[in-house]
Amino acid sequence: MRFRPTPLEGAWVVELEPREDERGLFARTFCAEEFAAAGLETSFAQCNVSFNVKRGTLRGLHWQASPHEEVKLVRCTRGAVWDVIVDLRAGSPTLHRWFGVELDQDSRRAVYVPRGFAHGFQTLTDAAEVFYQMSVPYQPAAARGARYDDPRLAIEWPLSSPNVSARDAEWPKLA
Repeated sequence: MRFRPTPLEGAWVVELEPREDERGLFARTFCAEEFAAAGLETSFAQCNVSFNVKRGTLRGLHWQASPHEEVKLVRCTRGAVWDVIVDLRAGSPTLHRWFGVELDQDSRRAVYVPRGFAHGFQTLTDAAEVFYQMSVPYQPAAARGARYDDPRLAIEWPLSSPNVSARDAEWPKLA
C-alpha cells in the first residue's frame, strides 16, 4: 500500500499495490503493521456498506461526537463516488477546509478519515457501493451532521441537483 497525504493533516489517500498476472490481481487493502508504521489507526470495530441506486445520490456530511469520534477507512467497491472530508478539529490550521477525491472500483483507492472529520460522498454512477471500516461502533445518540451545501464550506460537488435524504437536507449549517 502507498499512503498519499492530503492537504488536511492526518487524512490520507490509501492506494493499493496490486500484483497482477493472467488470472487477475491480488492486493492488500489493510495491514495493521503498515498502518501502524504510518501512525494510523489499526483497529476497526465495525464495517458497513452503502449501496446507492442512482447517480447523484449524496450522503453526508456525517460524524460522531465525542467520546465516540471515529476513524473511517472508506473505499468504493462498485461504480464511482466523489468522496469528501471536512476538518472539524477545533484549533486545526485547516478547520472547515475540505478535500475531495474520486473513489472507484477500478482504482480501488481508499480515504483514511481521522477523528474529528465530517465525511460525505456523491455517487458518480448508478449502482455505486461504498464500504466503510470504522474504529468504533455507531452510536445513534452521537450522530452529527452538517449541510452538504453549507456556503461556509463551499464544497464543489460534481453533480447539481443531488438526491439527498430528508435527514441530510435538515442538518444545520456549521456555526
